[in-house]
Amino acid sequence: MKTNGEALKRAFVERAKQIGFDMIRIAAPDSIPFAPERLKAWLEAGHHGSMDWMVDTAERRADPRTLWPEVRSIILLGVNYGPTSDPLAALSHKDCGSISIYARNRDYHDVIKGKLKEVAGFLAAKASSDVKVFVDTAPVMEKPLAEAAGLGFQGKHTVIVSREFGNWLFLGAIFTTAELPVDEPERNHCGSCRRCLDICPTNAFPAPFQLDARRCISYLTIEHRGHIPEELRSGIGNRIFGCDDCLAVCPWNKFAQASREVKLMQRDDLAALPLSELARLDDPSFRMRFSGTPIKRTGRDRFIRNVLIAIGNSGEAALADEAIRLLDDPSPLVRAMAVWAIGRLLPHEAIVSLGSERFKHESDADVRGEWKRVLSVKEETHAA
Repeated sequence: MKTNGEALKRAFVERAKQIGFDMIRIAAPDSIPFAPERLKAWLEAGHHGSMDWMVDTAERRADPRTLWPEVRSIILLGVNYGPTSDPLAALSHKDCGSISIYARNRDYHDVIKGKLKEVAGFLAAKASSDVKVFVDTAPVMEKPLAEAAGLGFQGKHTVIVSREFGNWLFLGAIFTTAELPVDEPERNHCGSCRRCLDICPTNAFPAPFQLDARRCISYLTIEHRGHIPEELRSGIGNRIFGCDDCLAVCPWNKFAQASREVKLMQRDDLAALPLSELARLDDPSFRMRFSGTPIKRTGRDRFIRNVLIAIGNSGEAALADEAIRLLDDPSPLVRAMAVWAIGRLLPHEAIVSLGSERFKHESDADVRGEWKRVLSVKEETHAA
């Protein structure tokens, strides 16, 4: 015999909290009617950068019923990953790399998906219903759905903000054929505050509630596979994987709590990593060093690209030796940023000495371009 909707919801919420979810809310499949239009405008503006999969899945992403026509209720679940210390503290240590709070432990996809499967199985058995679970890897618009379900509101930085946990929430979703009572949507509580917009080092917000991924440090250091545009490199500072600036300054974090999930608590050894050590990672040592963390999925070459940008921004002449060593790296992505880094740290004479022979034998157009820029800038400076 099926349990009625209210009783089923109560039983599910109780079970979900026992498993480790901090927030559970429910939305109807038709609760985000404006999402298709907003998504279309965002994509047409090119704000998705090189994430072409967002274009390919736009139709399914815009309407949950297109993804799964049988869905009757959508359950949004949040897991708090609130930090135990200042998220921005590592930014002042220029000889170290700063890693986003969310990546300083186990990959949240693995942690949350396991919990979702467990609680979804409970629901399926209890309601004799079908279920599907999603954690940030399928065409599901979790943030608009979370707002519609009342789990939080989308701040001006586009991230979900909870009045209970601030903006430190991982989101997961369960689609189900069970009919469950929906929750009231959350209204926006940003007011006139624009701290998250003003702190962005690369001006990634063209307007409140709009993010241009092409300028976002999290996108550039994690998702972007190619060379990072030169005009954005200095703004990256020593952020080598993600960025927490807009999250850290949200006033609603005054209600934030440290995560109770052990697997998501930040590891001290990932808080501030010496750039000199990171620059020496080859592929096997990179994989071993970051096994089980989200960092591993960027791959060694992209990660070292980020490390070299941090080295170039460090102002530490002693780190130039690490960049010099990587001028001969097999990866053009790495060699190009090694050139850029020495251009920031070394005098003109040293750059000419290093670059003259390497430029002659360099076959990659992007690396050659970096050499040309560095040498010409230094020559102009020297002449002046």
